[in-house]
Amino acid sequence: MVNDDVLALVDKGLMLPLMEEFYTIQGEGFHKGTASYFIRVGGCDVGCHWCDVKESWNADLHPPTSIEHIVSNAAKYSDTIIVTGGEPLTWNMDPLTKALKVKSLQTHIETSGAYPLTGIWDWICLSPKKNKPPVGKIYGAAHELKIIVYNKHDLVFAEQQAAKVNKNCILYLQPEWSVREKINIMIVDHVLKNPKWKVSLQTHKYLNIP
Repeated sequence: MVNDDVLALVDKGLMLPLMEEFYTIQGEGFHKGTASYFIRVGGCDVGCHWCDVKESWNADLHPPTSIEHIVSNAAKYSDTIIVTGGEPLTWNMDPLTKALKVKSLQTHIETSGAYPLTGIWDWICLSPKKNKPPVGKIYGAAHELKIIVYNKHDLVFAEQQAAKVNKNCILYLQPEWSVREKINIMIVDHVLKNPKWKVSLQTHKYLNIP
């Protein structure tokens, strides 16, 4: 049972429900192929039915961990730190990112944007979802828009989202892994007709790494 003092620290972002942390290769989007340290934070109510980390949804299952501990581990491995989830913006990211920047580390986030943007970020990957769309200023701040394509209607959603981001935001369509054989053809056709988009693949899964 987590006591009230710990819950207060979590609310302030001084502790976070840490699901896992690991050093690997970024497999997706603009920074694919980059050695990166991932910090996966628990807690998400966006509820994508195809999510491959549903065990991250319930924050209560993941121990509140001090940001000092998290940053100390991250600094041992890489200059590029990727904060993901779950939905990391469920929590206040200001303390974590400030501590990472003290170590001169590059801070990246992968988020649906379903909660207000907090934190100091060198790279924001916005991956919006239909059932809980982005809020606040994140459309203007995003460096990369990544739409997961599960069916043809997601391409309509993709165009709607692309109209909202800033003009320098890089646009990616990524097939949902379980239906990739069918979706790949659809995405290639869409990108050929709409060359503002690029294709993103989950290369880490093809390489069989975490």
